Amino acid sequence: MSPTRFRAALAALIVALTTVTALPTLPAHAASATPALTDPHPCADAPGFTCSTLTVPLDHSGKTPGELKLQVATGDNADAPKGVLLLLSGGPGQPSVPFVAAIAARFPELAADYRWVTIDQRGTGANALKCPALQAESVTSDVASATPAAVRDCGRIVGADRAFYRTDDTVADLELLRRALGVRQMTLNGLSYGTRTAAHYAFARPANVRKMVLDSLIPFADPEHDDALGLVSMRAHRRVLREACAQVEGCTWDPTEDLAWLVRQRGDGVRLLDLMVVSGFLDPTYSGVIHAMHKARAGDPADLDRVLADLAAAQPQPYEMFSWGLHTATYCADTRQPWGDSATAPHRRRAALERRIDRLRPHETYPFDRATAAGVGFVQRCLHWPTSRPGSEPPAWSRIPVPTLLLSGDRDLSTPVEWAREVAARAPQGKLVVVPNTPHLVQVMEPGQVGRDAISTFLTQD
Repeated sequence: MSPTRFRAALAALIVALTTVTALPTLPAHAASATPALTDPHPCADAPGFTCSTLTVPLDHSGKTPGELKLQVATGDNADAPKGVLLLLSGGPGQPSVPFVAAIAARFPELAADYRWVTIDQRGTGANALKCPALQAESVTSDVASATPAAVRDCGRIVGADRAFYRTDDTVADLELLRRALGVRQMTLNGLSYGTRTAAHYAFARPANVRKMVLDSLIPFADPEHDDALGLVSMRAHRRVLREACAQVEGCTWDPTEDLAWLVRQRGDGVRLLDLMVVSGFLDPTYSGVIHAMHKARAGDPADLDRVLADLAAAQPQPYEMFSWGLHTATYCADTRQPWGDSATAPHRRRAALERRIDRLRPHETYPFDRATAAGVGFVQRCLHWPTSRPGSEPPAWSRIPVPTLLLSGDRDLSTPVEWAREVAARAPQGKLVVVPNTPHLVQVMEPGQVGRDAISTFLTQD
């Protein structure tokens, strides 16, 4: 799961058992062309960074004409001894260029070793896919769903080009960026959905990756086809709310029971799940929402109704800061749903979804319910998205082939610790650090130093 609230702040060879889908092969004329960064100029509001443009083909196979001009920001210390540290933002739908300087500033100790670089991935920033109805309806997190009409309208607007906004296409862009930078290897720093992008690049080009930092992880494969139902996040509420309660003044009850009662009585599990995910950004202690839920269960819903109303009244983000069109095009192409992949005909999807929902048992969703799983935005947007070319998915038994630091906030309900442990089990050269009192995006939201110290140690040691 990847929420839109950045606003809250802001290899060697694949191991023997690893077999993955290769990076899409570039046509001969594209592979022989030398990519370049053009129009260099100082980045606005980012001293020490130069902004430029990387021109990439819309279709890396060369069969469909067209180009995209992607914005790139590069640190001015091109001679950094440990080379490029590439920041990959999440969503999908978020640009990276507006945030790289602020994130780099949180790690001044890395400035002597690394050249920070980032790129606004295709469909974001200045190239944002623009779907007015979908953008207007999507104001909180990707847990919340949009109307079928808004989703279908976006599919119509993007049209046949939706085939070219998969993570596979971004991975091919990143390889052109590496060549344009003139470096043999890059160190990857993926945030949220950027962790999936980074992992896919490492699978496709392991010899070109020195190390990876994966912050707030999304699994690179989903053999059960149920991640879109939000089941792991739902179950994580049991742990997160109980641990939070132990640190909230006056909390002598189990807030999970309050939440379960409210889901049953109010019948708005998706709204409550959305509230919980967003609350982690606004207050990682969850103190306010814990007390509001307890009062609502006791017969006084005023505080809970107020925070839900505030959530609904949020304003849409500008396209340049988050593209819901790109989010939907990429997420639906990349992920596997209960009906299969994005090539499944829309009229065949609902029955498969209903069969999967019918098989759910209470312990799989508690403190939420089946209706919540069926109604979350991850599945509802893709239910109504037109057919498109699916992205590749590495086999579930694949192993991440490079040294990797995995970071997870213990209060993260968007990409919970349970997902991080799943990926860590597939990273033989990996180390997982669970960061206390921290929600989604450790590098942005951590109140302490545990995560940042782990990153600095991992990246500066040889």
